[in-house]
Amino acid sequence: MQRSMSNLKALVTVATLTALTAVVSADDKQASAIQKDRNQIAGTWQIEVLEINGNRSAGEDVKHLTVVNGADGTWSLRSEGNEIARGTTSIDPSQSVKTIDIQPTSGQDQGKTYRGIYELGKTTRKLCFAPAGKDRPADFTTNAENQHIFVKFKRIQATQQKESP
Repeated sequence: MQRSMSNLKALVTVATLTALTAVVSADDKQASAIQKDRNQIAGTWQIEVLEINGNRSAGEDVKHLTVVNGADGTWSLRSEGNEIARGTTSIDPSQSVKTIDIQPTSGQDQGKTYRGIYELGKTTRKLCFAPAGKDRPADFTTNAENQHIFVKFKRIQATQQKESP
């Protein structure tokens, strides 16, 4: 009986360690995927397309807007080089459509959270998000009913991995 209990304890210990290793491995894999996307996002991006509630902004209006992203999830929205808002993001690249939560830390929207989705290309990226308090978009469409905001960016320059806006 004593030997059975020892074997059972050893089996439980091995099972627990195996489960913990799997969780740590999954967490490491998730953290690695997040950092990979953050590194790809890091840099200065020119806004090419801005659609709000299905209405596209004039090309000249958006050409003055850039976003500088840090590899640490920070961002700064700038108009003709002057910062008009800044904040942080939380991303999850493991979803079938990659998700992003945008939290302004300055400006008029400070303290709000905008839930969205994103897609990365080599020199372009797309972002679609809902107004604060609304459901996350399922696709990159915007119209008067869903009130989503769609942004298409073109990379101006990459930023060093450690650098933040």
